[in-house]
Amino acid sequence: MDTNADRLRKPASDAAIAHVPVEERYRTLVDAIQDYAIFLLDPTGHIASWNAGAQRIKGYHADEIIGQHFSVFYPAEAIAQNYPGEELKRAAALGRWEDEGWRIRKDGSRFWANVVITALRDEDGDLIGFAKVTRDLTERERLKQLEYASELASRVEATREEEKKRIARELHDDLGQQLTALKMIITGLLADDSTTPEALAYARERTLAMSHAIDHALASVRRLAAGLRPTILDDLGLLPALDWLVTDFGQHTGLRVALICNTHTVAFNDAASTALFRIVQEGLTNVARHATSATKVVVDLRCDRANCELAIHNDGAVVTHSTKPAAGRPPSSGIAGIRERVRRLGGTFAAGPLAQGGYRIQLSIPRKAIALDVPSGQ
Repeated sequence: MDTNADRLRKPASDAAIAHVPVEERYRTLVDAIQDYAIFLLDPTGHIASWNAGAQRIKGYHADEIIGQHFSVFYPAEAIAQNYPGEELKRAAALGRWEDEGWRIRKDGSRFWANVVITALRDEDGDLIGFAKVTRDLTERERLKQLEYASELASRVEATREEEKKRIARELHDDLGQQLTALKMIITGLLADDSTTPEALAYARERTLAMSHAIDHALASVRRLAAGLRPTILDDLGLLPALDWLVTDFGQHTGLRVALICNTHTVAFNDAASTALFRIVQEGLTNVARHATSATKVVVDLRCDRANCELAIHNDGAVVTHSTKPAAGRPPSSGIAGIRERVRRLGGTFAAGPLAQGGYRIQLSIPRKAIALDVPSGQ
């Protein structure tokens, strides 16, 4: 219930606020916000202001962070790719840039951030700096990752069961029939103890057939073993194994497949060799299943002193899988499997249609995660 005193105080309070400059009122409001890190950058990306929310989320006091470059908040792998600089370029070009990703606190811990960068311009349109708003979404991302991990585990289990069925079917239909035929030949030879020239000629003929059956059986065993893990990967390494893989894929699908390797004599460790081989294998399988109009596939593996990048692109119709599963739908086991392998190696992954047609899977992995010969200074 308003009293006379209340009615008298309100106008006085409003009048007091009215005398405060608008800019100061705005600054007071921003400084008081706790749930968002709100700060200004100069045109080169150096921090020019700091609010209470920024201190709470990132851990820095204003006097120790103002003047530093905002890239201090980014992981080493993002800095190596000049991602902070690219964000400013995009914000300057588009007026506003929004992104989500890992950022670094003062204590070195990571948090998942939603970031909005807005370009600030003067009356003449000249760039005078940027406004940056960051929100900590770590808990939301953690729950999303748990949900994704559960969906992925279900997909992996389903894929394993399908693989078991495929192997069992090949053993029964292919290898089983060959061994049955071989047994029938041997049984026939054992039942005939004749030594006539005709019988001996027949025996030689059946022995030759038996030799062919053994060759087919051995080929089936080798094919099954190669499908599980090609021995060439262990014997000769990743690059010869990839060469074998793309050649075999081209022969079976009729597609033209090109392999480009520019790895600067990187010695890949075992875990990385297996992961990259499986990524290419799953990427090619994705092409065979979903890019039905494709005629050409290019597998491009390149390494420099900081990163190794792999791209698999085809010229066919757009592959229908998104890099992020739609709500309520588990991710494609192929794309999801690739993304998970890349995540385990600390890399980044993207997939999508190309402007000129076709589809591309692209990933970048820190060299230190995959190479035995990490260069000095890396």
